[in-house]
Amino acid sequence: MSKVIADISMSLDGYVTAPAADQEHGLGIEGEGIHGWVLEEPRSPVDEAVLASSFEATGAVVMGRHLFDIVDGPNGWSDEVGYGHDQDQSVAPLCYVVTHEPPAHVRLASRFRFVTEGVAAAIDQGRATARDKDVFIMGGANVIDQCLAAGLVDELRIHLSPLLVGGGTRLFALVGPTTLLQREVTESPRATHLTYEVVKH
Repeated sequence: MSKVIADISMSLDGYVTAPAADQEHGLGIEGEGIHGWVLEEPRSPVDEAVLASSFEATGAVVMGRHLFDIVDGPNGWSDEVGYGHDQDQSVAPLCYVVTHEPPAHVRLASRFRFVTEGVAAAIDQGRATARDKDVFIMGGANVIDQCLAAGLVDELRIHLSPLLVGGGTRLFALVGPTTLLQREVTESPRATHLTYEVVKH
């Protein structure tokens, strides 16, 4: 059975973007280092393997509207760059965007579906598409927090980058006490890749 996996990169001080994140600076001012394990070349063999295996396992993606506005904006995704960064976009999974209102114009319309009934509905639609693959919640922080708070997440993956950004968008702002079981730790020079099982009560 497919799993629901929350998967996000985070600075050592707990931020998934640096300050002043907007369409021009999707990761905030000087926030690219949070995703350095993906963005900086040459990519280490460990980081390459983590990225490729996650992409291969993904059957559908869930994201929030703010993140959508960045990736579908003028400085966002392209024919060559999208979910999984530089992985083969011809086989990239559909992205389900949680939003109150679908946008009037979508630049990369074939990649997105819009869900106005909340995070649970988005995950349900993602499961229908994913079949035997997993549903990945890629962000932003608010959507991951909503899914964790609602008990919808089976596995949490944090790509912990060795830097402090001092502010920005914090993860876990909505989540109460949650028990996690550490399942895997993989290290590279640019990140510590942490996998946790979310214990459901």
